[in-house]
Amino acid sequence: MDEAVADALCKTLPAQTMGIADLGCSSGPNTLMVVSEMVSKIYDACSQMGISLPELRVSLNDLPGNDFNYIFMSLPEFYCNLEKETGVGLDGCFISGVAGSFYGRLFPRNSLHLVYSSSSLHWLSQVPPGLCTKAGKHLNKGKIYISKTSPPSVVKAYLSQFQKDFFAFLRSRAAEMVAGGRMLLSFMGRSSPDAAAEVGTHQWELLAQALMSMALEGLIQEEKIDSFNAPYYAPSAEEVANIVEEEGSFIINHLQGFEIDWDEGSTSSDNDKDDNVVNGLENLSRGGQVAKTVRAVVETMLESQFGRDMMDELFRRYAELVDRYFSKTRAKHINLVLSVSRNTINSCY
Repeated sequence: MDEAVADALCKTLPAQTMGIADLGCSSGPNTLMVVSEMVSKIYDACSQMGISLPELRVSLNDLPGNDFNYIFMSLPEFYCNLEKETGVGLDGCFISGVAGSFYGRLFPRNSLHLVYSSSSLHWLSQVPPGLCTKAGKHLNKGKIYISKTSPPSVVKAYLSQFQKDFFAFLRSRAAEMVAGGRMLLSFMGRSSPDAAAEVGTHQWELLAQALMSMALEGLIQEEKIDSFNAPYYAPSAEEVANIVEEEGSFIINHLQGFEIDWDEGSTSSDNDKDDNVVNGLENLSRGGQVAKTVRAVVETMLESQFGRDMMDELFRRYAELVDRYFSKTRAKHINLVLSVSRNTINSCY
């Protein structure tokens, strides 16, 4: 982030204001922590350059259902802490909320110098079309995402939707960013060219297994599983690079995948440990802690399909399956980090 901030700052000169956007900001305690980190880095960069800090226009974006009120109620404390740390107060950093999908336009032309997004772009704008036949036959039976048993048409539909969405994201930002502006994106991906590879799909595979076990006991209808598909896609770095090149408005500065533990933040998962309990986390097993985290993200969409009264049992079973999975392997995720600059060739969008 340091490099992106310094570069974006240089592009603002001699402008007196700097436009910053956090896309997919959510509403948890980390939302304003990200803003604080960005402002602190801008403050440090200005100090090193010996220049005055520009006025900062910080836009926090998420879908209309996001709890922006929670964020706004946290602003007084945020400004108090920010002023203590950097001297930047209400008259130097202007924060606003922008509700809407980042797959379309959100801001005026040439208004953004620095764009940031974390843990959002793996979510698609919609479930890919074409996952059932004209006769209504579901093509991804017993699964809720790409798997080893998914036919090629399912994989193709998911990739096509991601390509469409990510292209639209880039084209929208191209119109909103100044020439030379920087964008730093982080989202789930995969290291294998195979979209059905275990790393990148195991969280959904285990969730499908939990659902199918409930269907076998008559707790939910199997048809509901067959008709449900997660609006999610974990791309490869090559797929991302191809879309950036095709859209043509950005230059890739950095694109890399990083391996992270699925249960990052919990205790060691050494195989010789027969106690799989995470210390200090309500005595939840590692699987229980992962299930709790996953539930916070996907419960709403699952409730609408399978019913609220099924959620406790579903995630109890999911936790057990995750624990068994951890007993056999060190589960990993791939996090893609992409840094791009807005080029000057296609600046008319």
